[in-house]
Amino acid sequence: MSQAEACPIVVPAGRPGRVVLEGRYVRLEPIDPARHAADILAAVGGEAAERRHLWLPDHPPADLADMLAWADRAAGSEDPLFHAVIDRLTGRAGGRQALMRITPEHGVVEIGNILWGEGIAGTRIATEALFLAARYVFETLGYRRFEWKCNDRNEPSKRAAERFGFAFEGIFRQHMVVKGENRDTAWFAMLDRDWPRLKAGYEAWLAPENFDAEGRQTQRLRLG
Repeated sequence: MSQAEACPIVVPAGRPGRVVLEGRYVRLEPIDPARHAADILAAVGGEAAERRHLWLPDHPPADLADMLAWADRAAGSEDPLFHAVIDRLTGRAGGRQALMRITPEHGVVEIGNILWGEGIAGTRIATEALFLAARYVFETLGYRRFEWKCNDRNEPSKRAAERFGFAFEGIFRQHMVVKGENRDTAWFAMLDRDWPRLKAGYEAWLAPENFDAEGRQTQRLRLG
């Protein structure tokens, strides 16, 4: 009998809600156009906007009105369910992420639509934002499987998935058409039985003593 077959199956899982998730360095807040749109535009706009939106289904916002229109749609969406990523030090939104393809009856949910601005991408803020989402779906909602998917050509996203503890599962060829182009999708996932080990690694890395006064890590994130 496999490990999966030996585990009792408890479904359905809970449906994610518009909750605030608090961390040490970051806070995830449900998208609010009035509070978050201008900050997110400042964080993900500018010269790097095209590059940051390259693999996303949406295009860079042209201006604040465009950003507000997107935020209005996001705030009204149940799936994807968007959160603004708030840097607790500054109080400003530095990006966004979403829980999506939410399937409580199978205990499966995906994190996606990730857009972290220059100020948080590659920092402990982004790592804790991912950690808070994972802890919420596994511990609060009781999901069995947490997925990460991306275009197979998106090498930074694939590296990020593996750094965050998602296991590579394969390529779905000709899976989607995005912005008029074929997308072969790379699939990654972590499971509920992986979570205790992964959680311990996250908590050790996120501990204040692992960072110097400038926020630079002392030890690398180790989730193996």
